[in-house]
Amino acid sequence: MGPTREEMLRCLEKRHTKAVQDKLSAAEVAVCGLGGLGSAVAMALARTGIGGLHLIDFDRVDLSNLNRQQYSLGQIGKPKPRALKEEIERFAPYCRIRTDFIRMTEENTPQLLAEEKYVCEAFDDPEEKAMLADCILTTLPEKYLVGASGMAGFGDSNRIVTRRITERYYLCGDGISEISDESGLMAPRVMICAAHQANMIVRLIVGEEKQL
Repeated sequence: MGPTREEMLRCLEKRHTKAVQDKLSAAEVAVCGLGGLGSAVAMALARTGIGGLHLIDFDRVDLSNLNRQQYSLGQIGKPKPRALKEEIERFAPYCRIRTDFIRMTEENTPQLLAEEKYVCEAFDDPEEKAMLADCILTTLPEKYLVGASGMAGFGDSNRIVTRRITERYYLCGDGISEISDESGLMAPRVMICAAHQANMIVRLIVGEEKQL
């Protein structure tokens, strides 16, 4: 038998303090897009003891994903939401996880994100990024959105930063590096950006955002 929920919670409280962990345990976060960014964000949040995750993606695990995404060879062909849920449950069995194997659109986004206060945008496609940002800013203004722009290649790690765009919208990345034949997506820089996103979400949950 593995550890009980109470045993795991006590360990997290020792690391984070009970006051902080209470806030994390009560939080629900939607992760939209489960590629290199989203899969790493979800893993980081689950390890902090986030109470619930909503994993959303329309894609399946492919061999070409494994250079930067949090999946294994045995999961090739599986829907990404289900595969990532399996990975998270290996170390965070009590995290409440909902999955949606679906492409997000302007029409279905409000319903998909109805329950979560915190939203991570982790799409590859610029049009999908813009759609989600526009939808949340115009129709779901009570949500917090943490997005990403610019993490391709192997440039200076310190150029990846977190910026406040509006009171409830934050953007992580260098804002300029794009995918090209000479500059693809590589695990280190993608994971740095994902860590910025996960950390910003944690800061929002525990009430540290005004210190940015």
